[in-house]
Amino acid sequence: MKIGVRAHDYGRMEIEKLAEVLHTEGYDAAQLALPKAFTGIQRYEDITSSHLERIRRSFEENNLEIPVFGCYMDLGNPDPVIRHKAVRTLKKCLSYSKEAGAKVVGTETAYPHLNHSEKTQWRPYMLDSIKRVTEEAVRLDVKLAIEPVYWHPLENLETVLEVMDKVGAPKHLRMIFDASNLLEFPDTTDQNAYWGKWLEYAGTYIEAMHIKDFYFDQNGGYCPTLLGKGVIQYDAISQWLHTNQPEMYLLREEMNPETAQADIKFMRQL
Repeated sequence: MKIGVRAHDYGRMEIEKLAEVLHTEGYDAAQLALPKAFTGIQRYEDITSSHLERIRRSFEENNLEIPVFGCYMDLGNPDPVIRHKAVRTLKKCLSYSKEAGAKVVGTETAYPHLNHSEKTQWRPYMLDSIKRVTEEAVRLDVKLAIEPVYWHPLENLETVLEVMDKVGAPKHLRMIFDASNLLEFPDTTDQNAYWGKWLEYAGTYIEAMHIKDFYFDQNGGYCPTLLGKGVIQYDAISQWLHTNQPEMYLLREEMNPETAQADIKFMRQL
């Protein structure tokens, strides 16, 4: 397995400096959200071919792969102005990712936490957006990866499989699997069975995994923690990885650089 990190968890730096830091920390790969990771890039509209060439060259020189070019957009928003801008931005990032040498462009399908009614309302808009961006991915021969989250319109396994079936472009529409974003009821979920079902039916679409851990405080607040110290049970996921995808990218999110080595060790043991 290839161990990576969400690069901007280390803060914003010059392109070459961040590549050096991640290499020194011992990573094989990094997920890049350019406006969050690099000084001199405030918005996706600021990205130039010079930036992309510097990224490609610096990360290659530091033996770092770029499995995910992050461009997380509000794809299901009922407001057509917001939604169309999201689609346009993602389409631009598909071409940027090719220049930078990234494997996929990754996105979720919403920004806010939605209730059941809102998720139902947003779902057809989400599907339309995904179709439009995937058409561009097919044209450019690159990959879009969508990330399901239980409080977004792409909320569960059934919806993921429906979207994949309706879009019908499995070589160009892929998935990012994040267990923490799918575990709504950690106290009552049989995680071995839950992850087993996810991986059995959607595993063929997974391009990368986000790895993180958390617990809920007394007020129900989300609290990130070291890997293995929270509620996520990785046994079934680890077994699936070894059997089916031993070269999978494991990308640590919510990394605390001060405890990075403990988390890297945990991921290598997966």
